[in-house]
Amino acid sequence: MKFAAAATVAFAASANAFAPATTGNRATQLNAMKDDFAKVGAAALAGAAIFGATLPAQAITKSELNQLSYLQVKGTGLANRCSEVIGEDTITPKGGSRLVDLCIEPKAWAVEEEIGKAGKTEKKFVNSKVMTRQTYTLEGIEGSIKTDGGNIVFVEEEGIDYAPTTVQLPGGERVPFLFTVKELVAKGNGGSFKPGFQMGGDFSVPSYRTGLFLDPKGRGGTTGYDMAVALPGLQSGEEGDAELFKENNKTFDVGQGRIEMEVNKVNAEESEIGGVFVASQPGDTDMGSKVPKKILTKGIFYAKIQ
Repeated sequence: MKFAAAATVAFAASANAFAPATTGNRATQLNAMKDDFAKVGAAALAGAAIFGATLPAQAITKSELNQLSYLQVKGTGLANRCSEVIGEDTITPKGGSRLVDLCIEPKAWAVEEEIGKAGKTEKKFVNSKVMTRQTYTLEGIEGSIKTDGGNIVFVEEEGIDYAPTTVQLPGGERVPFLFTVKELVAKGNGGSFKPGFQMGGDFSVPSYRTGLFLDPKGRGGTTGYDMAVALPGLQSGEEGDAELFKENNKTFDVGQGRIEMEVNKVNAEESEIGGVFVASQPGDTDMGSKVPKKILTKGIFYAKIQ
């Protein structure tokens, strides 16, 4: 009973951070992605937030983090955390401004699954547990800030903008995916960064594996065998070959994801902004042989305006 009550309170608190500040298309898109997370279940997500290793013990700002030495950070998990921002100011970027030091830290994950009930099959998002060690946060991302119709537009250009990550479903199945925001073009709903400012857009999701990867049968995209050597009878170009076609012919699939971000903290003195995000993207296709699962990610972000 205590856990259920704590779970409900924790999820309600985190959900308040996503409350839309404005109406229109941007708020509608953000709310739609929030609805997907709501399907996961309040208790499940709150339980992950309470007992998960990703929940920070206390907030730490960028200036405080910069004062720590390498040995003070080593082994603590601080390198996998985004800094917190204190303040509720307003920052209006000037011409030629850039968004730098963008850090995106996931806090919760959910995977879309087909669940059968009463003879019917429906898709639901299932809470999952991260299996990757603390290397899944994106860091040092930067890009240009432009203005389109009086609204801010952020174009991602470089940085540590991808992180191979694996999550595990309650049944034990593990789902790998490339957490990324490559080639992100995020359009905002205003001309200033302030609490309630929202921006979002689409990004590219490269293949989890590269062409040089070899599967257990020695097959790869640009190197390795053309077929499984142990099964020549099924790969003679006759009927049996179709069954293993996708396994033999590796592809580098590039998918598309979307992220919605909402600013809730702004420090004008330090030119810092912070907030929350919800992202949706496809998972790994095993180089073209599997149908990718849809993955939802929720967490926090930090960035500086330069």
